[in-house]
Amino acid sequence: MDRDEKRRLREHIGEYLDVSGARLTDDEAVILSQFIDEYDEKYRGRVNTRTTSRDAWSSDGKYTRQETFTETHTDEVGIRNDYEYQDDDGQSGTSTSQVRDARGILNWLKANS
Repeated sequence: MDRDEKRRLREHIGEYLDVSGARLTDDEAVILSQFIDEYDEKYRGRVNTRTTSRDAWSSDGKYTRQETFTETHTDEVGIRNDYEYQDDDGQSGTSTSQVRDARGILNWLKANS
């Protein structure tokens, strides 16, 4: 891939994802471009929820934690990660993060391929 082609590809990716500071190989740039081009038909609106339960220990003794992880492909190119937990002793919590950078999307694609 020549310099001009790579620059155009990086500009295309930059319209949708944060590429600042990202060093992309030619293959990674092509993968991201394909992800962006296929996003509407293949990813947008897709939700994946996974629930786990595990036992753990605290100073008060043994407790069971139920965790829910939800990945949502948002309207704009990106992924929202929601985390929720509920302990059988009454503790609970939530957090949310967004993946809208080139390296984060590449890592997600690698982990989910």
